[in-house]
Amino acid sequence: MDSKHCVELKIPCKPEYVGVARLVVLGVASRMAFSYDDVEDLRLAVGEACTSAIERAKIANAENSQITIQCTMEQSDKLTIKIADNIPGFDSRGRSTLVGPNASEEQNIGALLMEILVDEIHAVSLPDRGTIITMVKHVGR
Repeated sequence: MDSKHCVELKIPCKPEYVGVARLVVLGVASRMAFSYDDVEDLRLAVGEACTSAIERAKIANAENSQITIQCTMEQSDKLTIKIADNIPGFDSRGRSTLVGPNASEEQNIGALLMEILVDEIHAVSLPDRGTIITMVKHVGR
């Protein structure tokens, strides 16, 4: 794979669609040289990101929102996954953070899991635009 390839999925912000997002990541990551454990790590991290969006949607009464999952394969050794939503977020004020100031224990654990499972992670949350979580996984790390 010498260039970038992108797969994008939009799902309703509902728990029953998290499995669909995880299956897409499985399909994309399996096309690369990731180990079985790395693929499972990616699936879990994406599941946590989607679950976080769903929890925030419930709190904001925005359950009709959508989650966009974008997987970008770069060369043969890097996968970038963006999980974006339009649920009113918190003002991260330019800081890279996965949870807001009033995060529950479950949200904090989910954020910690995402940090552990991928090589790089960055999150931006804005009250009027939602949250974008960008995760990067390199083959062989």
